[in-house]
Amino acid sequence: MAINPVPDHVPPEMVRDFSLFTSPGMPPTPNGDPHAAVACAHDGPPIFYSPYNTQDGRGTWVITRAADQRKVLQDTETFSSHRSIFSSILGETWPTIPLELDPPAHGAFRSLLSPLLSPKRVTALEPAVRERAIALIDRITASATSCDVMKDFAFPFTVSIFLRFLGLPDQGLDTFVGWAKDLLHGDDVERPVAARKIVAFIDELATNRRKDPVDDLMTFIVQAQIEGRRLTDGEIRGIGVLVFVAGLDTVAAAIGFDLAYLARNLKDQELLRSEPDRILLATEELLRAYPPIQLIRVATKDIDFEGAPIRKGDYVSCATMIANRDPEEFESPNTVDLAREHNRHAAFGYGPHRCLGSHLARREIVIGLEEWLARIPTFRIKEGTAPITCGGHVFGIENLILDWS
Repeated sequence: MAINPVPDHVPPEMVRDFSLFTSPGMPPTPNGDPHAAVACAHDGPPIFYSPYNTQDGRGTWVITRAADQRKVLQDTETFSSHRSIFSSILGETWPTIPLELDPPAHGAFRSLLSPLLSPKRVTALEPAVRERAIALIDRITASATSCDVMKDFAFPFTVSIFLRFLGLPDQGLDTFVGWAKDLLHGDDVERPVAARKIVAFIDELATNRRKDPVDDLMTFIVQAQIEGRRLTDGEIRGIGVLVFVAGLDTVAAAIGFDLAYLARNLKDQELLRSEPDRILLATEELLRAYPPIQLIRVATKDIDFEGAPIRKGDYVSCATMIANRDPEEFESPNTVDLAREHNRHAAFGYGPHRCLGSHLARREIVIGLEEWLARIPTFRIKEGTAPITCGGHVFGIENLILDWS
């Protein structure tokens, strides 16, 4: 892929050879640790310019300090969320909603959707979430003492919860996971093909729910009103695509990285197994250590931000995995301390766009770890195997073979 030239307004001394896509540890790597690899971002200036730091080859300013990221993410007038990351794959410009809307439109749509993912609603879902985790683990242990934890547990667990939320059966699970993998980690051919399939699926689902409403998210969306009017087809598509993509990869990846850590750190594994009350606090530290997302904003005007000459149209990267390794924010940031308290991590972002599904994601991770540790004895990465990790817009892990024989 061609890399865009560095803009003339960027001082040469602020350009750094760093990329969440191509730097060491970012391409698919056996036994990799991409989160530790990005900690090198803190070895230089607090803000620098990366010539290649998006899926489509654009350069971005990279904000390394957590406090500076919070300033960017809070300032929606200067740093816009509208960049059409999904639709641009198709050569189009419509936003995913509410993620890529700016105030005031963002607030109206977020208020519409927030009750669906509120702590109260998540609490009501919890028995089904736990039941699904137990069923999957019991199926694994009934016939094996090892498994590919992403294929056999993390994806079926998190994606089936999301599908239930969307009102869909589990039969399409493998197909949907395949689309998400191609979209988030595929090449220039695979990504647009996956994007078209997802859009066609969401459009068809919306059409079906208009004809035959049921008690699910898509029916709610097609019947909902904003400011006294029904949502347009484009708005319904924007919401549906966001919920679909957000539910398919990130939480499964988080569980995968967490179990990989515990497989390599048996003392912490046994501590959580023997004292499960610690899992709630430990989950916050694992979210700090292994967040999967890079957040991108677009400058709406020229601004000198903490010494960086950011110009209108520049892309600004607030990578959660970099903020969460900030030594000015966290003591010993590269050490995983499962008893860490007052953990102001950035895994779910910050400001008006803080992750709408954070309550559900957090409970899925906690319940997944609780039930895995309660039902699986001491586990390690199977000898002779190596998990494959990757960086990118969304960090990922696969081929994670755990063994407890």
